[in-house]
This record gives sequence, C-alpha cells and structure tokens, in this order.
Amino acid sequence: MRFQNTPIRRKLMTMILGTSGVVLFLTCAAFIGYEFLTYRRTAIRELSTLGEIIATQSTGAVAFDNPHDATEILSALKAERHIVAACLYDKQGRLFSRYPADLPDGDLPLAPMPDGYRFIDGRLVGCTPLVQVKGSDRLGTLYLGSDMEAMYDRLRLYGGIAVLVIALSSTVAYALSRFFQRQISLPILALADTAKAVSDRRDYSVRATKHGTDELGLLTEAFNHMLAQIQEQNAVLEKRVRERTAELEAANDELEAFGSSAAHDLRTPLRAIKGFTDVLLDHRVGDLPPEAKRYVALIRDGSAQMSQLIEDLLSFSRLGRRELARQTLNVERLAREVLKELEGEYRGHRVQTRVAQLPDVDADPALVRVVFVNLLSNALKYSRTRDPAVVEVGVVQKSDEPSPVFFVRDNGVGFDMSNADKLFGVFQRLHLAHEFEGTGVGLATVRRIVERHGGRIWAEAAQDAGATFFFTLPKD
Repeated sequence: MRFQNTPIRRKLMTMILGTSGVVLFLTCAAFIGYEFLTYRRTAIRELSTLGEIIATQSTGAVAFDNPHDATEILSALKAERHIVAACLYDKQGRLFSRYPADLPDGDLPLAPMPDGYRFIDGRLVGCTPLVQVKGSDRLGTLYLGSDMEAMYDRLRLYGGIAVLVIALSSTVAYALSRFFQRQISLPILALADTAKAVSDRRDYSVRATKHGTDELGLLTEAFNHMLAQIQEQNAVLEKRVRERTAELEAANDELEAFGSSAAHDLRTPLRAIKGFTDVLLDHRVGDLPPEAKRYVALIRDGSAQMSQLIEDLLSFSRLGRRELARQTLNVERLAREVLKELEGEYRGHRVQTRVAQLPDVDADPALVRVVFVNLLSNALKYSRTRDPAVVEVGVVQKSDEPSPVFFVRDNGVGFDMSNADKLFGVFQRLHLAHEFEGTGVGLATVRRIVERHGGRIWAEAAQDAGATFFFTLPKD
C-alpha cells in the first residue's frame, strides 16, 4: 500500500516512530563509532607503554647475549591475555627470543618492522627499540602483537546496550505517539467522517465535533459553517424545485387534458370524413369517375394518417408520466414475438430475420416491446426494396459501456450520417412520405423509452447501405 493511501493515524505513528528510531540509531551509531576510535587510540597508547617497559627490562639480556633471561622477561606477558605474539631481535635483526616459546616462525615477522604501533590484518602490532639510554646505540628491537578481542568485547557490550536503549526508547515513543497522534488525528477523522456522511446521505444537517481551538478547531468550525450555508441554500432550492415541479405537473395535466380533448374533438370529424369517403367508394352508391375516386381515396388515406398521427402523439406525451414497471425480461423471446407479429408487413417479400442469443435485462416489458416494434418495423419498411431483405437483432459488449449494447440492423436504404442529429426528433423524417410511410414519431418514442430506462440510443448508417440502431438498457 502506498504511504499516501494509508490512514492518517498510521501516517502519524509512522512519522513519529520513524523519526525517533532514526535519531536513536544515529545517536547510538555515533556513540559506538566514537568509542571504537577512542579505544583504538587507547590500545595503541597502552601497548606502546607496555612495549617500552619490556624493552627497558630486556636490554641487559640482549646486550649480554642471554636468551634465557630474555625468554623469562617475555614470559611475564602472560599477565596480558590479549598479547598473542612477542619477540626480541638482536642488533643484526636476527630473532633472539620469542613468546610464547612454541610460537611458529610464520607468526612472527622475518625482520624487525619500523618503530611504532599500527593495526594490521585484525591485530595491533608494533616495534620498540632496545636502548640503554635514550640517544645511545640500538641494541635490538622488541616486537609485540595483540589481538582485538578486547575491542570486540567492548563493541558487543555497547551494541547490546544500544539495542536495549533503542527498544526501551521505541516502546516509550510508541506509547507517547499513540497519545499525541490522537490530538491531531481525532479532529481530522471527525471531519472525514462528517464529509463522508454528507457525501453518502446528502444530509447537510450533520456537524463535525470540534476538538479544541487550534488550527484544526478553526477548520472544523469553518467546515460546519459551510455545511450550514449549504443546508440553508438547499432548503431554498428544494422549495423552489417543489414550486416549479408543482407548476410543471399542473401544466402537464392541463396539456394532457387539452391534448385528450383536442384528440377527441379531432377524431369526430375524422371519423365523419372516413365514413363519407367509405360511402362514396361503396360500389352500391353508384359509379364515380376515376379521377373522383382517386381524390376520395386520397382524402380517406389522409384522414387515416392524421388519425394515426394523433394516436402517436398522445402515446408519446403519456410516456413521460408513465411509471416504469421493471422486471426481469427475456429480450430474445420478446424480439422473436415482435417479428412474428410483424410478419404481415413483409408478406410477399423475401426477408431473412436473425435473432442472436440475447441477455435478460431489468426493464419495463411493455415499453421495451414498443422499442422493438418501432425499430423492427422501420428495419422491415426501409429494407423492403431489397431481395432478400435482411433484418438482424443482436448484442455487443463495448469497452465504454458497462451494460450490454443491443442493436437492430438492416440492409435497407440507410441514410446520410450528416442528418443523424435529426433522426430522433418528433416529426423528423429523412425520407419522403411517398417513398416510405410514417408519422415521424416512432424513433422519438423509442428514444424517450430508452432514456427513461437510463440508457442511450444512437445509429450508424450509410446512404443505400443499411442502418444499425444501438441502444442500452442499464440496471438502476
């Protein structure tokens, strides 16, 4: 998990403990490093002093060529358990005596080293000149070699102390950080919880609890003041919305009442016109001239078309007020039923219909039936000039759509995509009425139904190359 995504409590704890831990580690490391350097200097000084003492005592034995006395003197180094090698060289640089007596030659330098003490290969080694009086001739050289166990023992001791100090300090730091981080995290968490409650429930009446008068307290106070202002503004907006909704509902009721009344008033003369034209075209009334019969037939067809247009407009206006009755709908079976009902529209034409396996949706069955009736009727109508006409119902899954995308495709006359924005408008037609019948309300009805379900509809086509209508029916 990235650090910026961790809870604020954990961030504060991590920062406090991390800072304390780093400071303690650096402090202990500096202390141990100082002790290491100090011990090295002390060890050189102590071994140099010891070398001067042994060298002073050994001058007589070397001067009188007495290896036995020299060995006795070196054996006194047993008291220094960290001395692992020692020897005396005569004036010519030859090995005169050694300590321990059984020490192999390979553990001693073949010749005296330069005077002074230094660390070589994990040991502190060095040489001291043998002189009777300072400034007199050199009688020989003392070599001493000491291991580093004393220093390692001290470093282990200091390391253990450092680990103990860090552990105890971390425990105290953890306890203190838990206490102090609450003073910062509690107000912030209270603000976060309040903001989440407002976001989830849209409830602007909640308020964050104020903890103190510091900057976080001022932030909490400002946040609560902002919520109060939003709540007040929302109350005003909700009142206005209720007023406008009531006005719109009243206007819609009046409009629907007017539409119903107008439709009823229009239907009466239309029925009369149709009745009179039927009488005039009845062969029992008498023969009319062919031209008169054609005019009468045009009047009858026009009145029938106008009556259908009135019915379509009334159905379209009622869609906005009809409540959705959602239920699990078998879309594939519905599409096949609609195609069967529309068989009369393509009787006498060769038509190939294809219905793919379609998923079920949660939708209003009656309204979705209207969608398929309009789209399939259009597909059959605009492809009736083809032999054979091909009408296909299918589904695709697009990456930018969370729900399945249904489509109705035909191989008909298609349309120019530059006019696609007019396709779903009321009374908008892309073909002449004498070429293809229709009122121009069907696709507008389809669009309203799809949008009532929370989906969208669009079309893809080319002139004289068929058309495909896509639509979605997402869940609530």
